[in-house]
Order: sequence, then structure tokens, then C-alpha cells
Amino acid sequence: MGTVYITQEDAFIGKTDERLTVKADKKQILDIPLMKIEGIVALGRATVSPAVVTELLERKIPLSFLKVTGKYLGRLEPEMTKNIFVRKAQWEAIGTDKAIQVVRGFIRGKLKNYKNALLRRDRQNADLDLKPTIQKLEQALNPLSKNDQIDSLRGLEGAGSAAYFNCFNQLIQNPQFSFKTRNRRPPTDPVNSLLSLGYSLLRHDIQSAVNIVGFDPYLGYLHVPHYGRPALALDLMEEFRPLVVDAVVLASLNQQKLKPDYFTTEPLSEAVSLTLEGLKIFLRLYEEKKQSKFKHPVLGRQCTYQESFEIQGRLLAKYLMAETEQYPPLVLK
Repeated sequence: MGTVYITQEDAFIGKTDERLTVKADKKQILDIPLMKIEGIVALGRATVSPAVVTELLERKIPLSFLKVTGKYLGRLEPEMTKNIFVRKAQWEAIGTDKAIQVVRGFIRGKLKNYKNALLRRDRQNADLDLKPTIQKLEQALNPLSKNDQIDSLRGLEGAGSAAYFNCFNQLIQNPQFSFKTRNRRPPTDPVNSLLSLGYSLLRHDIQSAVNIVGFDPYLGYLHVPHYGRPALALDLMEEFRPLVVDAVVLASLNQQKLKPDYFTTEPLSEAVSLTLEGLKIFLRLYEEKKQSKFKHPVLGRQCTYQESFEIQGRLLAKYLMAETEQYPPLVLK
């Protein structure tokens, strides 16, 4: 089944025998075998029984808490894996050429996937003016291999991302929605609301994969370490942002699966979030995307995006442990 999303406000998460149960308003709304669950995301307020906490930790099932706006609140995390050798290699790479190579890989994957997405849209619709942005992405990609300063590499990533979002509105083929600029904490328009929510869901999935492989999720290379920030999970997220979240956001709008009345605005903060009905639609689309298959360019076989999160984590571990010559980011045409 993959990830279970709990959207009902003030839900109670309990268990009966080997099944997870969720109740709200004195009614049972979910009843799922625990063996089918890979992760749980609770959006809004939820109460978790002590029996469920114990069961999730024993089964190594992560539970993340998000606001309905997509803001990440916290996470119940199983014990770190016993593979100390992966974490040792992760720490030893700090300040070395390996860290620089990894940062290049994360940025190259993200910007190439941005570029490929725009090239596809440019071929599909000649009326769009995407070539200037594609050129700017190429200008950010070209110096990557010659640059050995992580701060400079971060600057290239920032320039490429800014160029991409400057043309993001052209990718929205639904006159009921528009995008001006990326904003968050909180998002103040429907498109940013979807992006923020999608990135929070992706963070849950990537952090789970990072933990399964055996990494310390808080020690990254591209993202500057801060207290409580899972920097490595955020690093590995980069190449997946356009492949998963941006693709789902654009599909939900362009295929008119989400309508303006599926969004609501909080009066004081002006934070925009999905209604319960809209949230269920978006979560279904996100889960469908994660379970969709593609041919992995390195492994040469079919896999789901859900599986590729862990695959990329294991490819990173192999590089840091000197079992391969480079980290290959996931780039899809």
C-alpha cells in the first residue's frame, strides 16, 4: 500500500491485532494491515495510541506530522540502522573532494531534470517562450564540472532554480491559476501551497529512504547543517523535486483535477491550504506518481519512484564507501 495519509482533523490512530485503525467523529475511517504500510503522514491534529507508537517503532515505520499547509512539524523515527560503516564514510567525506563531487551530482540532477522538463514542454507547445530559461539552465550546468567550491556550486544551483521558477507560470495551462514567485512559510497562493505540501511529503519519503540505507539524515553536503534540519534528506530531494512534486502539481492543475474552490485562506496569516476534499485528491495523485514505473538509467530495469528513493540512497552510499567511482543522480528524459 505504501504511505498512509491521515487527513481527518482530530483523528485517533490506534490498532487492533495486526491492523492499523483510524477513527474520527466516533466513526472508523481506516482499517489497514500493518504489514502493508511503509510510512504514515498525519496532516492536521491527530492522537496516536501508545500501542501504535510501540508497533511502528518495532516495525520501523516512520510517522510524520504536517500542518495542512504542508509545514513539517516533526517525526516519530525508528532506531537508526546498525550500519556504522555507511555513517563513518558519510562523516569522513566532509571537507573532501568526495563532498564536492556529491554536491555536483545533486545539483546536476536537479538542473538537468528542470531542463529536460522544459524541453518536453517546449516540444509539446511551440507557443511557450521557454528557450531563454533553458539557456540559463545550461549556463548554470556548464561550469559545474570545473567548480570545486561548494558555496559557488550552491550559487549555480540557486541561479538555475530561480530561472526555472521565473518561467513556471508558463507551464500552468489552466487560466484559473497563476504563479508569480516562489513563497513559503506560509505559502500565500494555491500553486505555492501545492509545491510546499508536495515538498513536505517528498521530505518524509526521502528521509525514510536515507534512514533505511543507514545514513545520518542530519549530515549533508549541499544544504548547510542547522539544528534539527535533515540536511542529507534535503540534498537527495533535489533531483526528485521536478520529477515527482512539480510533475504532480502541474498535472493536478493542467488536467483540472483541482479547482479554485478546493483552496482556503487563513485570515490572519493569509496562508493558503487545500480543503479536505482537495487534499484527498492531491494525496491520491502524489501516491499514484510514487507508484508509477520508469526504467532506471543506471540499473537498467523498471522501478517505481518510491523504490528509486532508496536506490539513489544506496548509490550514494556505494560512492562514499569507494565501491563506485561517482554518484549518478537520477536524470530522466
